[in-house]
Amino acid sequence: MLQDRDTRIRVLPFVVFIALLALRGVWPDESAPLGIDSRLLYALQAGTAGALLLLWWRGYAELLRPPRLGQLALSVGVGLAVCWVWVTLDEPWMRIGEASASFEPIGDDGRLLWGLIAVRWLGATLVVPVMEELFWRGFLMRWLERVDFTSVDARSVGLRAVLASTCVFTLAHTEWLAAAIAGLAYALLYRATGSLWTAVVAHAVTNGVLGAWVILFGHWRYW
Repeated sequence: MLQDRDTRIRVLPFVVFIALLALRGVWPDESAPLGIDSRLLYALQAGTAGALLLLWWRGYAELLRPPRLGQLALSVGVGLAVCWVWVTLDEPWMRIGEASASFEPIGDDGRLLWGLIAVRWLGATLVVPVMEELFWRGFLMRWLERVDFTSVDARSVGLRAVLASTCVFTLAHTEWLAAAIAGLAYALLYRATGSLWTAVVAHAVTNGVLGAWVILFGHWRYW
């Protein structure tokens, strides 16, 4: 399937990001190879995914047309609502397991490491929303509707593809209930507007505001 360029350029940035996330999860901090702190690997994650997105940017037809002002306003509202859901639905039964790689930007002296924080926040706000929306909604949701996914108008995607792609999105997160609501919100936003940018902007608002909340209150497990 990856022999098809349209598929490859939407899947590989996500796959590379997840592979490096898995590497972070098993990186032995106690004996840090080459003296590299596992938290620094996030820069490699976001940087590599971002570079691939820029390399293939002209191939993302669903991102070539900017959204309308009204759609942007709707996206911001959805993003804020999803952020509220994410920090509110926090009971133990609403989570499955623990994150595969933690990110606590605190030095041995107890001070915040602002360089790490900046890289993490920028990656989560600018790179991850584009990368994930291209994969989960731009590719997977439309592919589930029809294998020739580039010919699928998001506004014609059926409920089965919306729910199936949201279920897989949910499985990739420990906060399963919040993730299910978030994935469904982004998918329905894309389906309603026909613009993937609306889902990207909503996702970016969620991640950006959530990141600010994490930094302000020190709830690092959300990172």
